[in-house]
Amino acid sequence: MNKLFVRSAALVAGLAVAASAALAQAWPGKAVNLVVPWPAGGPSDFVARQIQNDTQKALGQPLVVENIGGVGGALGVQKMLAGTDGHTLLLGSPLELIIPPLTLATVKYKPTDLRMVAQLVKAPLVLIARKDLPAGNVEELLALAAQRKGRPLTMANTGAGSMFHLVAEKFAQAGGIELIHVPYRGSAPAMGDLMGGQVDLMFTIFAGPVPATIADGKLKAIGLATAQPLAKFPQIGALAAHPRLAGFEFDSWAGVQVPRQTPDDVAQRLNKALYDAMANPQTRQAFESTGNLVVAPMSLAELDRIYQSEIARYQSIARSINLQPQQ
Repeated sequence: MNKLFVRSAALVAGLAVAASAALAQAWPGKAVNLVVPWPAGGPSDFVARQIQNDTQKALGQPLVVENIGGVGGALGVQKMLAGTDGHTLLLGSPLELIIPPLTLATVKYKPTDLRMVAQLVKAPLVLIARKDLPAGNVEELLALAAQRKGRPLTMANTGAGSMFHLVAEKFAQAGGIELIHVPYRGSAPAMGDLMGGQVDLMFTIFAGPVPATIADGKLKAIGLATAQPLAKFPQIGALAAHPRLAGFEFDSWAGVQVPRQTPDDVAQRLNKALYDAMANPQTRQAFESTGNLVVAPMSLAELDRIYQSEIARYQSIARSINLQPQQ
């Protein structure tokens, strides 16, 4: 009986390997869907549309961009995970991959249910302030916050448990200061109140209209969540340069993910096709014109290390503030 069981198990395993190999050889056998977990017209959709043409040429099949918004991006992730034949991909970021399982009890997937096959672009986060806040850099801000005993500065975010909330919590912990977190339903209303002086501070992505808004004097840049200042913006200091904030580096990135069980051969082919698409000079220019940094090609092993590291640090911050998923 034991021998029969061993033979059966070996047969099943052999069939699974053969099926995986057959999928890799035949893939893609039809159009490939690229799910964008937000409505059309947003930053994620912009990334997907820019790589669409060159990627489908490399794959030899149409690449269909499908916008599925809702539940903080979780609906799009769940749609991608439901695909079992390797023909559904996701254009994802920490906002949808890592945050919803930490904040929403209804989200059943785990970040580790996916693997990243290419990281395409990223942009650092920046700490901005109302224009009349009496602090112009991180040293002055920490000193100001320390003086305001019983009157903490206010920090806008895009909702409890959002990426910007977690980054702000980490900033307060590392800086040894107290902040009052003010949740908004999105970045636009938060930014509006910051410019209007109703709140003091906010973390946001240093891309799109943000650099121009700072340059126009409508908002004040306290510092970038980077190790060093950016070459194009040497006047904005790096938060991590402050002794209390060593290692404080956060960015928003966009990449392409597939289900964890996707065969390596398929993942490798996607990796090459996507990075070949990113090598198009016009594509690179389109991204850089919006303030995004184009990520250099990486192997699947490198991408997995980065992804696991991102998961671990956001989960660590969530545990440190006892963040509980809400119904």
